[in-house]
Amino acid sequence: MASPDRLPLIVAAVGGNALLRRGEPLDPAVQLRNVREAATALGRLADGARLVVTHGNGPQVGLLALDSEGGGHPMPLDVLDAETQGQIGYLLAIELGNALRHRPVVTLLTQVEVDPNDPAFAAPTKPIGPQYDETTARTLAAERGWRIRPDGDTWRRVVASPEPDRIVELATIRLLVDAGVVVVCAGGGGIPVRRTADGRREGLEAVIDKDLTAALLAAELGAERLLLLTDVDAVYDDFGTADARAIDTITPEDLAERTLDAGSMGPKAEAARRFAERGGDAVIGSLRDTERIAAGTAGTRVRLCDRQDETIRH
Repeated sequence: MASPDRLPLIVAAVGGNALLRRGEPLDPAVQLRNVREAATALGRLADGARLVVTHGNGPQVGLLALDSEGGGHPMPLDVLDAETQGQIGYLLAIELGNALRHRPVVTLLTQVEVDPNDPAFAAPTKPIGPQYDETTARTLAAERGWRIRPDGDTWRRVVASPEPDRIVELATIRLLVDAGVVVVCAGGGGIPVRRTADGRREGLEAVIDKDLTAALLAAELGAERLLLLTDVDAVYDDFGTADARAIDTITPEDLAERTLDAGSMGPKAEAARRFAERGGDAVIGSLRDTERIAAGTAGTRVRLCDRQDETIRH
């Protein structure tokens, strides 16, 4: 077997909705079942490859925020982001360890620097927490000062989702990966922090998009592949209509021309586009199809155009 630092590197980003599916309660048994399924699928990717796993936290951080508000002493979102990194990261690490008994697995609490002047703070788009009907959502928004927006046929709370600028623990992640460790990191897009004038770091009220952080992480680590795994099997043209068609393969330029929902598929497409433009292979698809995605038979593949490859859409 090749030395760990010579094996290809895969970054797999697992969506929060894939770990806690729509309508499911934040129940330990439910989450453990879903994480176990995810770890079994992800574990197969680690055979002959280095593996870094990131995860979303939209459903989980929103529910924790509700619990925190109910207790009368609400915790800031950066602290709740850290809490979900520990919660989900622990479950992923233990189940990946069970699936990969010959490989060490570690979860790393990860901070990500963002610009406190990012326009996202004035225009929240990141959905968190449970789904509501419109009347309930508007009532809660009025009572709690939330921003809300439609999410499919339901409504959800939305929070600021600034651009990830720098992964603070990048050097540590690289060291672990090159040593052959499977690393779970940058959960929930990372804990949002900013640099103060005197060089200190402090947390910010936000939830960074996990896919954009995963694209940055994959590019900075020099990964060959970025897998964006969610609860949807592909990117679609004319999604939600009778003419909907799954896209098999597409260039980053063509993908950029699509108009996709900023609260769901939009960030995944943008993350895939950014990574592919730097020469990597990005795939968007369902967590349940992980093995087929790795084999190139499922999901939407995003990569630069090869003139000899007639499968690329123009």
